[in-house]
Amino acid sequence: MTEQITFRPGTLDDSYAVFCVFEEALADLIRRQGDHEPTSWADPDKLAQMWEKRRPLYEHLARTAAHFWVAEQSGAVVAFARAIDRDGVLELTEFFARPGVQSGGVGRELLVRVFPHEQYQQRIIIATTDVRAQARYLKTGVLPRFPVYYFWRKPEALPLDGDLQSEPMIPSPELWETLAAIDTAVLGHSRTTDHEWLVTDRQGVLYWRNGEVIGYGYMGPPYGPFALLAAADFPAVLAHAEHTAAVNGREHIGFETPMCNGTAVNYFLSRGYQIESFIALFMSSQPPKMLEQYILTSPPFFV
Repeated sequence: MTEQITFRPGTLDDSYAVFCVFEEALADLIRRQGDHEPTSWADPDKLAQMWEKRRPLYEHLARTAAHFWVAEQSGAVVAFARAIDRDGVLELTEFFARPGVQSGGVGRELLVRVFPHEQYQQRIIIATTDVRAQARYLKTGVLPRFPVYYFWRKPEALPLDGDLQSEPMIPSPELWETLAAIDTAVLGHSRTTDHEWLVTDRQGVLYWRNGEVIGYGYMGPPYGPFALLAAADFPAVLAHAEHTAAVNGREHIGFETPMCNGTAVNYFLSRGYQIESFIALFMSSQPPKMLEQYILTSPPFFV
């Protein structure tokens, strides 16, 4: 007799367990989509290396989640879902189940707990194209708005726009105020708690023209997010990012790009960037604000 699945709120101590659920579910999805390349889940050493990379992200999401629930069977976590609330915008950051418990009602129960309709002006998911998950997401009232492609290449040193100025982010109340103003203009909401984590995980940069801040970006690896007050500045900013990566000896640079950002897409194509085969979908309950002026956080757990 199969032991009953139970549900409870997730905690910081569940971080490694839910990471393993994610890795196993992702490996299964990649296999079902016809890609037979080995994943971290198949190699204990690679899994341990991936955990070291992902641990700060998982702990940040656990500490700042608005809703975090896990499903357990026989004392082990077999599924989980988590959502963050940023300035009244609810984003489902993760929703994964081990292959053996998928399509059995566990997902429905988790989504009821972490992705409610009430009280939120906007609800967002960066989703996979998995049809079973898509059906579940659509029932929550979100719609696909555009795909998200990952563009990448080996970086090269490039000529830079002499009018573009950049400076490293230095945490301060003034910085958080500046970033909140940019995010509100581009995303429609602020998220200081994410910037406070991002500046500990990668190098933040403010961009200026003629003495005025025009946007920000985060250098990696991994790279992103980038938010600019004018889409026309993306070629100069992306050239700066690629040049910086090359000067620092990086072998890889990549960007999680909303395909409504035509300026960035055209830049990547002109520079010979390659497109990763894995494609995500931006889904939301309301049309997004100005994501043609944005590049997502990588990995794309949250906008």
